[in-house]
Amino acid sequence: MRALSTQYFGNIILGKASPTISRRVFAAKLSSERCVPMCTEDPEMKDLIEYLDSLKNYEKSGVPKGAGTDSYDGFDLGRMKRLMHRLGNPQSNYKTVHVAGTKGKGSTAAFISNILRSGGYSVGCYSSPHILSIKERMTIGGYGDPVSASTLNDLFYTIKPVLDQAIEMENGCLSHFEILTGIAFSLFAKENVDIAVVEAGLGGARDATNIIESSDLSASVITTIGEEHMAALGGSLESITVAKSGIIKHGRPVILGGPFLPHIEAILHDKAVSMSSSVILASDVGISSSIKGIINTNGGMQCDIIIRNERDDDPIIELDDINLRMLGHHQLQNAVTATCVALCLRNQGWSVTDEAIRVGLENTHLLGRCQFLTSKEAESIQLPGATVLLDGAHTQESARALRDMISMTFPGQKLAFVVSMASDKDHLGFAKELLSGQRPEAAFLTEADIAGAKTRATSSSSLTDTWIKAADELGICSTVLLNNDMDCLTTASKGTVILGAESSLKIALRLAYKTLNDGEGIVVVTGSLHIVSSVLASVQT
Repeated sequence: MRALSTQYFGNIILGKASPTISRRVFAAKLSSERCVPMCTEDPEMKDLIEYLDSLKNYEKSGVPKGAGTDSYDGFDLGRMKRLMHRLGNPQSNYKTVHVAGTKGKGSTAAFISNILRSGGYSVGCYSSPHILSIKERMTIGGYGDPVSASTLNDLFYTIKPVLDQAIEMENGCLSHFEILTGIAFSLFAKENVDIAVVEAGLGGARDATNIIESSDLSASVITTIGEEHMAALGGSLESITVAKSGIIKHGRPVILGGPFLPHIEAILHDKAVSMSSSVILASDVGISSSIKGIINTNGGMQCDIIIRNERDDDPIIELDDINLRMLGHHQLQNAVTATCVALCLRNQGWSVTDEAIRVGLENTHLLGRCQFLTSKEAESIQLPGATVLLDGAHTQESARALRDMISMTFPGQKLAFVVSMASDKDHLGFAKELLSGQRPEAAFLTEADIAGAKTRATSSSSLTDTWIKAADELGICSTVLLNNDMDCLTTASKGTVILGAESSLKIALRLAYKTLNDGEGIVVVTGSLHIVSSVLASVQT
């Protein structure tokens, strides 16, 4: 397959702000009722979980400044290489597709994995973070099931002496993510997978996953470039791009998702040229893709994907009426990127038919990414009859994608947001994106632990202040509700957005439900995968 020249432009739905109206403020007290723990681990894995918890976990503490850059401040990739050497370099036992990007890398990795499974291959997929159990980070085999507790446990006990030695030799500096990555790569070798799809954790250049040699790499994938983890990745969009481009390897093709700003795309192209890597651009003029319509919230959306040859304009692949279970223009772009990866692998000799691509795309879904609770699940958290949407959006870009998906899927319906965010995110940009779309009835700002700890969680009162500012800047009337007095919900003026600070997730959900007249609308839970995890853990109990 010759390098593809492709283009995709999502249809952005722009919201309009109302004129500024004065807001009224209700004094209040905060409830002390807490939410449930973030994850539910199998007791059989107690030793493994305790072992990992004894290590430095940057998901809990936050990543240091410059840690993801290829600089003196960056993570020491040498210690990761030494760990893998002690483990016998298991990552050299199979081919790998390496996926990086600010947004979309988890979904794209899942699409690629399911396409390959549909082609009959045994696939290992490594991703992060998890929602309910660390087992979710490693899927193996032909069906994509998370690794079983017993399989993971057996491997851990087998390699634990090596891990112990490595931690000692590195003076205790090996982190939670580094050890877990070593376990995942060892698991894939033990299970004899045909190919692994590996999602980078942070950036690319200094990420623990970036120990894959060019001889073991089938392709690199960079989905998007956005302003997240700014301090850890150098402080600018350009430095983030350089960090992500660190996964491009000499002589191996790179698939770029996008669309990208012109100067960002140029940085990626220049890096590819310097590495003698061919570029397949999944956001250029050779692709046409469109959403025909929403089937339903369970069946997804009906789409077309057509990829043409750059030279003679003949279709390389033409997929009509694909039923994607992942909703939104951004997910269609992720599907297009995954399709380009599949065609690249086909060109390398992998047996990936058009039908395998279709089936793989249609079978892909992920916890916490545009996930709708069933009626039974909604009832189990005391929201009977409500439509409850869970989405782990946590950046300005992902908030925009969520906003557009809601406008496309639920035009004109009442909305109530329940939001919790980590402290290192762009709270104002996130709020303005959601408020500038389909106008919500209310937003309840709450708290959820981040990776099982409160260290990086933002207080509900701080988030509320941000949403007040966002509403003011957009000229939107807001009524601030700082207690759980249900009667106050009926006193707000028509057209006013109610903003409430509530430290208890459980009560925040009830307030959102009550705002919508006991569920006559959509309750949207968002801001992080950690608040999604808390809701799903409630459903499980």
